[in-house]
Formats: sequence, structure tokens, C-alpha cells
Amino acid sequence: MDSRAPPGWFTPPATDRPNTVGGSGHALWGGRFEDGLAPEMEVLNRSLDVDWRLWRHDIRGSRAWARGLERAGLLSSLEAAEIDRGLLEVERELEEFDGPSGLGDEDIHTVVERLLTEAIGPVGGKLHTGRSRNDQVSTDFRLWGREAVDLLRGSLVPLIEALADKARETADIVMPGYTHLQQAQPVPAGHWLLSRAWPLVRDLEHLRAVHRDCDVLPLGSGAIAGCPFDVDRAALAVDLGFSRVSENSMDGVSDRDWAARLLFGAAMTGVHLSQVAEDLVLFSSSEFGFLRLGDAYTTGSSLMPQKRNPDVAELTRGKSGRLVGNLMGMLTVLKGLPTGYNRDLQEDKHAVFDSVDTLAVVLPAITGAVATMTLNPGRIGRALRAELCATDLADYLVRRGVPFREAHHRAGELVRIAEGADHELGDLTLEEMTAVHPAFGEDVYRVLDPAASVESRAVRGGTSGAALQAQLEALAEAVEEPATGTVPPPPRTRPGRASGRRIR
Repeated sequence: MDSRAPPGWFTPPATDRPNTVGGSGHALWGGRFEDGLAPEMEVLNRSLDVDWRLWRHDIRGSRAWARGLERAGLLSSLEAAEIDRGLLEVERELEEFDGPSGLGDEDIHTVVERLLTEAIGPVGGKLHTGRSRNDQVSTDFRLWGREAVDLLRGSLVPLIEALADKARETADIVMPGYTHLQQAQPVPAGHWLLSRAWPLVRDLEHLRAVHRDCDVLPLGSGAIAGCPFDVDRAALAVDLGFSRVSENSMDGVSDRDWAARLLFGAAMTGVHLSQVAEDLVLFSSSEFGFLRLGDAYTTGSSLMPQKRNPDVAELTRGKSGRLVGNLMGMLTVLKGLPTGYNRDLQEDKHAVFDSVDTLAVVLPAITGAVATMTLNPGRIGRALRAELCATDLADYLVRRGVPFREAHHRAGELVRIAEGADHELGDLTLEEMTAVHPAFGEDVYRVLDPAASVESRAVRGGTSGAALQAQLEALAEAVEEPATGTVPPPPRTRPGRASGRRIR
């Protein structure tokens, strides 16, 4: 799947080139006002720079609304056809725009309606019959949101696959496992890598739920009280690919729960990526030396020639703060809103667009870093200490009938004796071991082998070769995507499709 954001769709282009189609803009309201907006209020009121990227979705929703008005008998077939032709003409015009620079309209909905009226005349003014900007923007945002969720899901899968591929490639490398950043027990390198893949699977599952939350049509809710005309909302939902319609018009125009959940999912993904990044920073350092990041994902120093900086990991780690901040911003906007639609909701898109854009940049980079990194078995092997198998000593005694608490105490005593003599645990003589507990036999040294320790843990979720293979198969099954319905692509560009590769 191509997980890059299509130009001009998720990532708004920055340009100072004026648009070829002019227009000082017009408002969709104003009959009861004598004076226009103050200049400083125009700046505050304008959202076009943010919602510009919704123009395809606004046209798509508007075309569906015109068909709905025709079905309701509010537009003749000729009028509906003329509006549809005009919207297609507007679409072609906007395809040529580099951005909203030079437009005086307050938002994208005003741009579309103005250009439509300029193209086909007064009949264009009939399009807004029974429709409010409240249900219009909510519909546009949800159309975009479903595509954004698909983009993120498609960008997560390659990273999960990269971690799985690297886990399979390094399954025979035994490394220290850590708790509290202290050596704990030996684990396969693949087990460590898969421990970073499973949180991303949970992120995928969360995004599937967000897609379901987003897949609700608000169009037809009007401003607050619903549409006064007999518009078939179920047919509208089918037309726009939604699985259901909102059941309450007030909730329909003000519901941004799906957006908050998307931001939560983005923040959690950011946290999980930050954890991956922290491991890459630590394990690629000179002190560890467990892995080496590819040249394409590291940078040098402007002063120190020897430096090899893990910038891909540091930048990924840093972006997590931005993603968490966007979630906090959205929750703060929502927490004090009174009933119905409020203009505060204009702030919803800043956060959601930025989080999706951020992950659309971060995910391919960290995926490439994982796919191209190499592990250093020599350095990893030298880091393995026999003390990592202290738990195996306790388990050895348990198998000989010693209660675990006593076995744990005796193993700890052996560790203390070895440390006091400045020896490795495996350097202790059998006499020293039997002095601590008579159940130790000559075969005790076998359990001090890290590879044997790894292989001894064959339960599901454990570290043995068979358990690791079962984990890879379970991961592949978890990533397999159930059908969620057809999500129509945007007119010109399409979010990436799920990868055809398999983790197995």
C-alpha cells in the first residue's frame, strides 16, 4: 500500500501563486445584518485556509444533495442535471488551484457555492435548499475522516510487517530482555521486536472502530431541527457510502466523538512509535551497540565527524508530544459546549488534520528505519550475562520439589556469592552451589545457557522457537482486515490500499 498522503488532499499545499479564478468571495448569510464584518473579525472568522482540503468532499456531498432534492421533487430533472454539471465544472476549476491564496471566501463551502453560481447562474442558489452549513461541514468532515482512517490503517500495516519480517530474520539471536532498564531474562530478538508490533495491531483495531463511528451520515439534519422537506436520508447514505444515518438532528450536527477518538488513536500510535523510537535510540548507542540504523535514516554532526545520530527515532519520539497535544486540544474544545452546533467546532479540523498529516509523514520513515536496520549479534552476545538465567536456577530447584519462594531465595544467594567473588554465576563450582542447596546436580549448568532458557518457555506468548512462530501466525491473523464496507475514493487520488504481503 502506498501510505503517502496524496498531494493537496491530506497535506495542504503552501503557495503564494494567485489562483487563476478570482472572486472576492461572498457570504452564505447576511440578510439580517446592515454592516459587514470588521477586518479583524474576518481574519478570525475565516476557515478557508484550514478546510480547503475538503473541497472534493464538499462537491461530492453537494452532488448527492442535489440528487436528493430531485428525488424529493424540489428540483426538476433539468435543474438537478444543470447543478451536477456545474459542480463537475467547479471540480475541474478547483483541480487547477494550488491552494486558497487569493480567495476572499470565508470557507470552502462558500467557494464551491460561489463558483457554482458563477458557472450556471441563479439555479445554483437552489442547491442549499433544506441544507445548513452545520450538516454540510459535518458530512464533508466525515467523508474525509473515513479516508483518513483508511490512510492510517494502510500506513500502519507496512510497519507491522517490517517488525514481523525483522523478527523472523533475527529469531535465532538471543538478547537480554529488560525490566526497569536492567537486564532481566534472555529473549529472542524477534520476541522484542514483536512486543513493539502488537501495540500497533491494537492501534489498527482502534482505527477500525473509529471508521465505524465515523460512518454515520449527518446530511439532512439541517442546522439543528432536521430538514423540512421529504428528503430520503437513507438514499443519501447509500449514495455517499455511509452505513447508517444520524438519529438525532441536534446530535448529528454537533457530534465530533469520532474525531476525538481518531485523535486518541493517533496519540496512542504516537506513544507506541515513541516507544519503538526510544529502543532504537538506546540500542544503537555506543554503550549498547545492539543495532545499526541505515545511513538513509541517520545524520551526522556539523562539528563532530564521528557522530551518527538516530534522527529518525528522535524526530518520531518528538512528534508524539504533538499528537498528544492535539488530543488534549480537542477534548478541551468539546468539554464545555452547550447543546447544538457551536462555532468552537471550527477548531476540530486543525487538530485532526495535523495529527493525520503528522502520522502520514512519521509512519513511512520509521517503517523504513526498521526495515533497513541491522542487528549486531557479536555485541548482543557479549552483553549476555549468566545472571540473566538466575530465574532458571530457581525453576531448576522447583522441578526438584523445592517451593518457589525458597528456590527464589537460594538462587538469589548464589547471585550474591558470585558477585562477592567477582565471578559470573556460571563460574561457581558445584560444591559452592550444593552448599546453598543440596538439590543442585551436575546438570545445573545446562540451565545457565541463555539459548536453553529461551527455548524452555514454550507456552503461548513465550520465547521458544515454536511459540515465536505461533506468535507470528497470530499477528498475521490479527492484521487481516475484515470487510468494513466500500469507502468511495476521492475523485482524483486514492488513499493507499492494504498491502498484499503476508506476515507469515
